[in-house]
Amino acid sequence: MRKGKRSRWSLAVVMALMLALFAAACGESKDESDSGSSGGTAASGKDCGKVVLNEQAWAGSTANTYIAKAVLEDKLGCEVEITKIAEIPVFQAMADGKVDAVLEDWQHVDEYAKYIDKAGTVVQGGPLGVEGHIGWFIPKYLVDEYPEFASWEGLKGKEDLFKTAESGDQGMFLGGDPSYVQKDKELIEALGLNFKHVTAGAEPAQVARWSQLYKQEKPVLFYWYTPQYLNQEYDLAEVKLPPRTDANKDCKDDSKSGGDPEQYKCEYDVTIINKLFSKKFADSGSPAVDVLKKMELTNEDQEQVAKAIAGDKVDPEQAGQDWVDENSAKVDAWL
Repeated sequence: MRKGKRSRWSLAVVMALMLALFAAACGESKDESDSGSSGGTAASGKDCGKVVLNEQAWAGSTANTYIAKAVLEDKLGCEVEITKIAEIPVFQAMADGKVDAVLEDWQHVDEYAKYIDKAGTVVQGGPLGVEGHIGWFIPKYLVDEYPEFASWEGLKGKEDLFKTAESGDQGMFLGGDPSYVQKDKELIEALGLNFKHVTAGAEPAQVARWSQLYKQEKPVLFYWYTPQYLNQEYDLAEVKLPPRTDANKDCKDDSKSGGDPEQYKCEYDVTIINKLFSKKFADSGSPAVDVLKKMELTNEDQEQVAKAIAGDKVDPEQAGQDWVDENSAKVDAWL
């Protein structure tokens, strides 16, 4: 009788140990599964690893970059590094594999021909969803006083109103950051306007100059663009330039191409903002490639985050994370 009890007791102990081991194994399997769903692997099982994003010299680019950083780090477990290389040199950096992605390129056609079409070292990552437009802008109060300034033709003969210490006996046209896509020197010449093209430097210096004149309610004509968070803070009006027609369908927007000023005699076109990847990154199999391809923002999305960063002085990482937290449905569509 005692022997039977010991046998039954031994059997119960063995069964209990087996159940405990089974439960532990199931828990470990679940932990590994959970880790795989959020810890840096895609369906292919490929680790995300390090991703190098390039931030350009304007607030909208900063917004895109830090939104992407938040998504890649939180959702895929990537290690994201951010570089700050100017618009043109960054093409060579991508070709060399030093930069993986640029999330906002304003269609630098000469670089596309060299690095995408010919060398094949840079590839298109698809549109960002943001539509950009460059133009000539003046304060709205100036159009209210001089309605003819709504068009470039109304500026002719009244350039003296825009004289400054920088422009001497000509009116001042305040140009954009020299690294940006632009053609304003050539356009001024082609239109026969008596403006001196003046460059303040990088965008913060340009903004400081025109906003100073704006606050003094003085005349100022300058290179500007959309989307831009400052357009919510300053009441600006765009000056109409000669329209694009079939007759000038080959009109160019970037004077880096050189040539006759007449070939730039038209308004700036609406630009579909592109994402660009290094060929090395695009072929890497990293799950980050597909996420960045699917990444899409509206002008309003970008301006919201750019304003938080540049206007409200929110830390860029925090601003990007806040947008991701508030827009989970959009982010889920990228994953």
